[in-house]
Amino acid sequence: MPPPSPRAGHDVVLLEERDFLDADLPDTLTHLVVVNPNNPTARCVPADTLRNWHARLHARGGTLLVDEAFVETLDTPPSLAPMAGAPGLIVLRSIGKFYGLAGARIGFVLGPAAWLAALREALGHWTVNGPARAVVRAALADTAWQADTRARLRHEGARLSALLARHGLPNASTPLFAWVPTPDAAAVHAALARQGLWTRLFDAPGTPRVQGLRFGLPPDATGWQRLDDALASLSLSSASAFR
Repeated sequence: MPPPSPRAGHDVVLLEERDFLDADLPDTLTHLVVVNPNNPTARCVPADTLRNWHARLHARGGTLLVDEAFVETLDTPPSLAPMAGAPGLIVLRSIGKFYGLAGARIGFVLGPAAWLAALREALGHWTVNGPARAVVRAALADTAWQADTRARLRHEGARLSALLARHGLPNASTPLFAWVPTPDAAAVHAALARQGLWTRLFDAPGTPRVQGLRFGLPPDATGWQRLDDALASLSLSSASAFR
């Protein structure tokens, strides 16, 4: 399958989530890429909705590609992995987010056998060293660690969301990060950076059309306190500035 690029003859459009999440897909749409849960907006599309979209796209001869890089963090993930092999469906999974093993350079593609064969031919050999294979194999088999980590992330993600809200920053969150949409994103980003706290700023063309900040989880008790103190020091008293 060719990449969704204008140079490959495709018309690529950025869809606003609020415009199509609860509606039918545009009639002109044949291929759809969904990051679920989404980075950075934390939007999570229910599995039933994804299955409906897949059926509609497949009926048009199209494709649904779902990037599930963050799905392992959820207790009840809306994954389409159980549908692996269905015509017109590609699912991507990652080792880098939940497991923190981005350096292993290992990921997974689930899809129809013919597409996987074509992808294998296009990519060629993908070398993965022995230690990386061993580490990833152990991580995937350690279900106790997965359950403990999922519970810890759920608690810390809720804590981050509550902390931001308490300081006048309404947000959407996942267990790994929180998204704060605000027209003052650049100013808040700079103010926190001056205090040694780095957020991911989204204010450029091609990023979410609503400006905002992505906050990651503090690493320890000191980090939580530093974030709390830094947010308290900002002049964020006007709630309207963060709508």
